[in-house]
Amino acid sequence: MEHMTLEEIAAACGGTYVGQEEKKAQSIKGAVADSREIKEGYLFIPVKGERVDGHDFIPKVFAQGALATLTEHSLEACQGPYILVESCLLALKQIAAYYRSRLSIPIIGITGSVGKTSTKEMIASVLSVKYKVLKTLGNFNNEIGLPLTILRIQKEHEVAVIEMGISEFGEMHRLGEIARPDICVITNIGTCHLENLGDRDGVLRAKTEVFDHLSDEASVFLNGDDDKLVTVTQAGGNAPVFYGMCRQEIFISQAENLGLKGSRARLHTPQGETDIMIPIPGSHNLYNAMAAAGVGLKLGLSLEEVAEGISNAKTIQGRSNIIEANGLVVIDDCYNANPMSMKASLDVLKYGLGRTIAVLGDMGELGKEEGRHHYEVGAHAVSSGIDVLFCVGELSKEMERGAREAAGNTQIYYYPSREEMLPHLMDMVQKGDTILIKASHFMNFSEVVKQLLTA
Repeated sequence: MEHMTLEEIAAACGGTYVGQEEKKAQSIKGAVADSREIKEGYLFIPVKGERVDGHDFIPKVFAQGALATLTEHSLEACQGPYILVESCLLALKQIAAYYRSRLSIPIIGITGSVGKTSTKEMIASVLSVKYKVLKTLGNFNNEIGLPLTILRIQKEHEVAVIEMGISEFGEMHRLGEIARPDICVITNIGTCHLENLGDRDGVLRAKTEVFDHLSDEASVFLNGDDDKLVTVTQAGGNAPVFYGMCRQEIFISQAENLGLKGSRARLHTPQGETDIMIPIPGSHNLYNAMAAAGVGLKLGLSLEEVAEGISNAKTIQGRSNIIEANGLVVIDDCYNANPMSMKASLDVLKYGLGRTIAVLGDMGELGKEEGRHHYEVGAHAVSSGIDVLFCVGELSKEMERGAREAAGNTQIYYYPSREEMLPHLMDMVQKGDTILIKASHFMNFSEVVKQLLTA
């Protein structure tokens, strides 16, 4: 990472340096909160979790070569220097904000209810054609993950693509203060975290808190087909750029759905137009491609380079990742779920070869309307024309009801738990099936994917 001494770090977080005076001028080579990721010369940030307190690993990290550690209490007979702070979590954010203030590379911040991770991957793929890119790993997008991502930026990086996820009011303010994006993308305003944000208007207010922390010359790209985002007229003092299917500043024409092979289309931009091939299935990836095109063109890529980057895009584990094994096609989309992403994944599944089977589980954090949202997903599953639907979990009882009342030809099964469902699923599947696995993360549906791939 860029030069940052222990003395500077202590000053940035208001901490007290304890250790040999001559080591205050030494620079860290990186900073992590996971003791397993410590390398020679790193700073360790021991965050307290629900089950584990990082302070317990301080002796271990020094044995692995850590230069220093933060701590919330004095350390006796410590093997190296430490910085005493009131809160390691707050100190992490303060250090990352200080480090960000010293960086000159453009930071792209991506938020929205659905599609943050896939949009991040698409933008990173496009920018990688021309630049050395750092991107958020997985969905390391919260008040721990985002500052740690900022601290991963090294001297060789020319641009950073940062995912920003929230679940309550004020959280985006805190993330924005750290990241201070030069370019911001908002994918959509959906029905996520409604137990804290109330309704979609609340989601819009929470997401657009990021506008208060944009750099002076920032550019903002918004989904112009979203009925909430289209009401935004100013973002950080500038007019936003809209993308969408309805002839926005950046738009798509001649879209051709190629099923599980992706899609091809004509991309139109203020700089010209070009044909693109998106190798990832789902119509939502057309929006990801438009957002990536806007960011790429803003940062000086040509239309040809944008098209190349889009054609190179890939998914990550648990995010619409298509796996072929044991004669099956498994759509691994089990990392998380909400009503919008559930329906989008079902729209991908319907293009599968052979029998199409959806294994869907509970969606969390939907507030008082959670029953209605599960019901509507069940109805959508049947209307999409898939062959088999498994509804799993307490909340998914409403999903089953919605599916049955839709009165289609889909075979519908309900199970209270993943463990009760798995034997039936494993007995049913046969070579040639295409199977979608999707639920909120707490349902642990990665175990369903594992069973299908190893059976």
